[in-house]
Amino acid sequence: MAAPSYKRILLKLSGEALNGGNKSEVIDFSILDSYALEIKRIADEGVQIAIVIGGGNIFRGASVEKSGIDRVQGDYMGMLATVINGMAIQSTLEKHGLYTRLMSAIKMEQVCEPLIRRRAVRHLEKGRIIIFGAGTGNPYFTTDTTA
Repeated sequence: MAAPSYKRILLKLSGEALNGGNKSEVIDFSILDSYALEIKRIADEGVQIAIVIGGGNIFRGASVEKSGIDRVQGDYMGMLATVINGMAIQSTLEKHGLYTRLMSAIKMEQVCEPLIRRRAVRHLEKGRIIIFGAGTGNPYFTTDTTA
């Protein structure tokens, strides 16, 4: 087998794509499983993987201002949605035998580690897949900005 083209990648996954186009489902678990199998294939080649996942399938912070919810509050709600999706992809990846760490820019130690750059790099070096939740932890920035 040839050496991988990249040593380390950052993969941006759409939260909105997780419902598989089915508006009645928040998460289509067959989509998660498909993502996990592709990620496993790449990880098995020795590539270090970090993932940024959106939350659009659950909540879009930028679109709530029209409803009367404060934009900043809405953005934080969107960040929490990315953590929920991060937990879902983490569980699915682990089901396929991969080691993961979910890290968040917002403190919530019961479900994920705080985002500390050196710790994240060390996890990657140990072959763990890093999943970043809560974006940058700042309102007015999307997960695309984080990626």
